[in-house]
Amino acid sequence: MESIISTGIRGEGFETVSHENTAKRYGSGLVDVYATPAMIALMETTAMRSIHPLLPNGMTSVGTEVNVKHLRASAIGELMRCESRVTEVQGRKVVFEVSVWDDELLIGHGTHTRFIVDEAKFMAQLNT
Repeated sequence: MESIISTGIRGEGFETVSHENTAKRYGSGLVDVYATPAMIALMETTAMRSIHPLLPNGMTSVGTEVNVKHLRASAIGELMRCESRVTEVQGRKVVFEVSVWDDELLIGHGTHTRFIVDEAKFMAQLNT
């Protein structure tokens, strides 16, 4: 598969902290602050969306690794801004640097790895 994905590709995503994405709601904590699983989902979504339009028809990417730190709490109502940047491409493997801010303060950062797969073949594997 010829890939037009290269290092330096950037993505940006946003999410407002609500009762639906708190640690209390996710069950990952007992307080109403932005949940670590929600932050990770925002990072993965931002990375995926940055490369998806570049993939040939029938191809998609799947997340395979997340290595992040959640540095500080964010309250309900705060706007989260995520940035992703492709730092490595090795065949079907794409590695991203990911960071999330609220009000320009860094709340989380790390790396996320995705693999490019043929969607039909990938889904067919699940049924065998």
